[in-house]
Amino acid sequence: MGSLYSEHRTWLHAVPAGWKLGLLVLLSSGVFWLSTPVALSVACAASVALFVSLGAAMRPAGRLLKALGIAAVLVLLFHAVLQQPLVGLVSVLRMVAASLLSIALTLTTRSGDLQAVLERLLTPLAPLGVRADRFALQLALMLRFVEHFFVVWKRLDDAYRLRTGKGGGIKLLAPLTIQMLQTARRVADTLDVRLGE
Repeated sequence: MGSLYSEHRTWLHAVPAGWKLGLLVLLSSGVFWLSTPVALSVACAASVALFVSLGAAMRPAGRLLKALGIAAVLVLLFHAVLQQPLVGLVSVLRMVAASLLSIALTLTTRSGDLQAVLERLLTPLAPLGVRADRFALQLALMLRFVEHFFVVWKRLDDAYRLRTGKGGGIKLLAPLTIQMLQTARRVADTLDVRLGE
């Protein structure tokens, strides 16, 4: 599977995965507590500064940033049509701040490290019958699939662009869905064989 993880070392790579995950939860929740455009602008600027500080490690996320920019414009337009430009601005600032923090975590943290953190966090639930290892694996797979399907979409788009000279856009939904289903089937079969009881 492909991954958005960047091998280009940055200062954020040196921060333990548990700290990064905890800070992501706190900061993302904090963004949704803020309601004024000024406070959200400061939070968004801080997220942009953190993201830019990653330097060359940002490269794998280029297409993801483009998609985020398009989504931000669409949200602004939607609220402009509803004559709620301030609501649109607040929504976009929250979305950009939280997304950049999440992308920074993905770029600088291996999925295996995240899985280990989740396993440690879930271990106290073992007396309640929760299989921490299984649950952590499911969460890690979910995160991994998001990365993987983005990489697949990028490859399909590149192939389409080579053939036609333009991006595939919505035309890629059908082949992407087929690839997703095939991958999910392969992973399910493998887990069934290795973990089945």
